[in-house]
Amino acid sequence: MKALKSKLFFFLVLACFAWGSAAWGKDVKVGFIYVGPVGDGGWTYAHDQGRKHLEKMGVETTYVESVPESDSEKSIRNLARKGYNLIFTTSFGYMDPTLKVAKKFPDTVFMHATGFKTADNMGNYFARMYQARYLVGMVAGAMSKTGIIGVIGSHPIPEILRHINAITLGARSVNPKAVVKVIWVNSWFDPAKEAAGTKSLIDGGADVLTITTDSAAGTQTAAKYGKYSLGNDSDMSIYGKEAHLTANIYNWGVYYEHVYKQVRDGKWKPDSEWWGIETGAIDLAPFGDMVPQSVQDMVMKKKQEMIDKKFVVFEGPIKKQDGSIAVAAGQKLTDSEMLSMKYFVEGVEGVIPK
Repeated sequence: MKALKSKLFFFLVLACFAWGSAAWGKDVKVGFIYVGPVGDGGWTYAHDQGRKHLEKMGVETTYVESVPESDSEKSIRNLARKGYNLIFTTSFGYMDPTLKVAKKFPDTVFMHATGFKTADNMGNYFARMYQARYLVGMVAGAMSKTGIIGVIGSHPIPEILRHINAITLGARSVNPKAVVKVIWVNSWFDPAKEAAGTKSLIDGGADVLTITTDSAAGTQTAAKYGKYSLGNDSDMSIYGKEAHLTANIYNWGVYYEHVYKQVRDGKWKPDSEWWGIETGAIDLAPFGDMVPQSVQDMVMKKKQEMIDKKFVVFEGPIKKQDGSIAVAAGQKLTDSEMLSMKYFVEGVEGVIPK
């Protein structure tokens, strides 16, 4: 009798394992939650291009766009209820709602972008966009005649501070006297505020403009006033080709394919992944015709140094905005230190709201 019970237990465990593999395996339906509209031209547009990459592979996908971070739990839960067993939630403020829903749907895999929390069925992911931001900063420093680069700040979280600092370091590597002026709009997607902020930066002397927000309003406004722009998250040249120098872009398709195959093959495990420029998950958009070949060559050389691990963006000596030491000579920031960054580097003009 004891032997029979042992066999029954073994087959029960085997059946549960097989059921779990099927739930996370071969029949994978993928859902996405977006903070902005798919036509924003930036952050959400780039994620949706990644979703379309999966569709071209024959994967069933769906998405919900323009979901406020404060009201996202319902949308995430609805996708899980509809049988989408791999769900990507693509904004920082979705982290806690994603974790809450994940606990209620243990057989669904949840992946949260830009956060840091994990669970048995929830991982998080991001790409090292600060690397591409450094490169576009180099372009800005080389192309600016006034030495003033304007940045529209979205929210004063470590991700955005890190990106603004990388732009500044890149610009000052080319022009040590360059300054980066920051105006906050406290929104991910507000074209009217972004346009007004860009105009204010132009009035303050900025002749190269970029954004940490999601719309193409910055590029459109720069083009309107005859200034240069750097696109954000996707190639924004269609919104003002005469202004668009290049852009720091995401290629989310390569990452989404990676996760999909892990889940499909039953190999997925909860983790925190931060892909770098060597993976192809981030890159630069084509250079505008106005960017001299010498500048293009300089930037591409630095990109290759990043790929070869010969150059690290946040390696000292680096000073903070107030002149104190942020990174000592010969030292490099750890991932944890970069992910918790709460300061501006020397060369940034602007305050960090509390």
